[in-house]
Amino acid sequence: MTGPDVPPPSDAVVVAAGSSSRMAGVDKLAWPLAGRPLLAHTLSALAATPGLEHVIVVTAPERRGELAAAPWLPRQVDAVVAGGAIRHESVAAGFRALEAGVPDPTGDRVVLVHDGARPILADGLAERVVAAAARHGAAIPIVPVSETVKRIDGDRVVTTEDRSTLALAQTPQGVRRSILRAALADPRAGGGQWTDEAALLEACRIPVHVVPGDPTNLKVTVPADLARAASLIAPNAAVRHGIGHDSHPFGPGAPLRLGGVTFEGVPRLVGHSDGDVALHAIADALLGAAGLGDLGRQFPAGPATPAGIDSATMLDAIVERLAAAGWRPSTVDLTIVAARPRLGDRLDAMRDGIAARLGLAADAVNVKASSGNLEGSEGAGRTVSALALASIERG
Repeated sequence: MTGPDVPPPSDAVVVAAGSSSRMAGVDKLAWPLAGRPLLAHTLSALAATPGLEHVIVVTAPERRGELAAAPWLPRQVDAVVAGGAIRHESVAAGFRALEAGVPDPTGDRVVLVHDGARPILADGLAERVVAAAARHGAAIPIVPVSETVKRIDGDRVVTTEDRSTLALAQTPQGVRRSILRAALADPRAGGGQWTDEAALLEACRIPVHVVPGDPTNLKVTVPADLARAASLIAPNAAVRHGIGHDSHPFGPGAPLRLGGVTFEGVPRLVGHSDGDVALHAIADALLGAAGLGDLGRQFPAGPATPAGIDSATMLDAIVERLAAAGWRPSTVDLTIVAARPRLGDRLDAMRDGIAARLGLAADAVNVKASSGNLEGSEGAGRTVSALALASIERG
């Protein structure tokens, strides 16, 4: 029985089958935030929704066994199932499992579909979606577009859009089961590359209601989002983590500077500074952990930052700015991706130099190298990229 103070019963499908393709090799769902995997935060926040009774988690086939055994799964999780190659297939797989495990002949129950990479769910947001979906049939949370929106063609602006008619869609998105059943069976849905459930319903000419979303309902998509999520989940934590990524092509001139080490006779990397992507990635990871922006904001390319500036000098300044904010580096894990030059015999020198510059013991810094497996511009020897994971602690 439901009433003004009793939420309608609901269930959820959590989509966590993505490959983290834009995360520079990081599995975003397993990334630790305040001591727990990102996905654990997502599920805990969703499980707090009043009236939510059953949850199906959809993951990549190779991760299903490990995730199903995770001790942090909320009690509402009935099953962990394998997803498909695209979101539409994963949602369909999760919905089939829900239908099999929790029959709903009338189709009146609301099912929420939520992104596994949204670890922060404001109080009341999912409840608003459920209530609106129960009343209207389907509902999604939205946030207004605050920036001016341009339609472009290549590198040219075509027109300026009226942003008052535009909004950003979030999850969880809610729909009554009978409606989602019909949409998934509709011929117009077959083979669709739907980026969310609202797009599927729109294709089937099913109206979708909107409710106010929340700006903190962040979807972790790129590495910088991890630092933002960490700061939102544990803004006053004694230990924070950040991630930094940088990439530069080879250019004219020499020598190459990488990880604070000079490679004589090797072409340098193009950049306003000396192009040391390894130290840039570390600097961005430290800044992200402390919530202090990024390296480009601290050292903008222009007259205020001398051309060719030593990246070690910039990293020293970042460490000083962290100290002024009450933080100090505690660990660094650095991966350099480059087909050239050979790095194996220089990694220890990079580690020792970075550790000394950050005031750390050598075993608190780890430096690895990858050839790029002959893929992308790194594997072709055109660029060098670096990914850094850093932790900081109160000074």
